[in-house]
Amino acid sequence: MQLEGSCYCGAVHFRVKAYAPVPYMRCYCSICRKTAGGGGYAINLGAKADTLEVEGEENITMFHAVVDGAASSGERRFCSKCGSALWVFDPSWPDLVHPFASAIDTPLPQPPESEHILLDSKANWVCVEAGPNDGQREGYPPESLEDWHKRQGLLSKD
Repeated sequence: MQLEGSCYCGAVHFRVKAYAPVPYMRCYCSICRKTAGGGGYAINLGAKADTLEVEGEENITMFHAVVDGAASSGERRFCSKCGSALWVFDPSWPDLVHPFASAIDTPLPQPPESEHILLDSKANWVCVEAGPNDGQREGYPPESLEDWHKRQGLLSKD
């Protein structure tokens, strides 16, 4: 599925082909929550890195979170003008890029269920709004982003 996204101020616009476009997984880890999650969590989508096209690249800054005392290989991209979280890229998985659903301007499919992950890092003020079929996990879910989309029949073929 072709996605178009942008930052709040319009200095950055991007396009990318998502193989996993359904915003179903809510991450409550402290990194996502503090860098992109105004509601206490962030939602990443799955896309192919080689399809990413960016306008306004000069307005992008990058952040490496510290995990267990060392800089993470994950590259979080933000607009340097307005601070909007745009996507995460990790050279450990060079074929993938994970745009933040909050930066996407294209209408996204509604998820049939949600996964609430890394609840062990959830802020105390956050109320998990889980549906009856939603998963709630202290850590990572048993399925990958791609496997969840396959099981639901929602993996994008374009």
